Amino acid sequence: MIADRLILNKKTESRDFATDRKSETPIRSIAKALSWRVVGTLDTLLISYLLTGKITLAASIASIDFLTKMVLYFFHERAWNLVTWGKK
Repeated sequence: MIADRLILNKKTESRDFATDRKSETPIRSIAKALSWRVVGTLDTLLISYLLTGKITLAASIASIDFLTKMVLYFFHERAWNLVTWGKK
């Protein structure tokens, strides 16, 4: 969508704030948090393993990281959904 607007100069349908505010449901935020955390956790697991050389310690670090950052991401997404700045 952004590429279309920048590169192809396409116009997109304008939505009002009330419609846009409801476009991101909590379940979508949870799905996005889960998918992003899988990627992030694999990264943390790899880095932890490279630094410690111990897979059990790396897995422990990655597990804690997965849980805490997933919760933080969910609330971050919900908070940004309330911000009107940058929305059309």
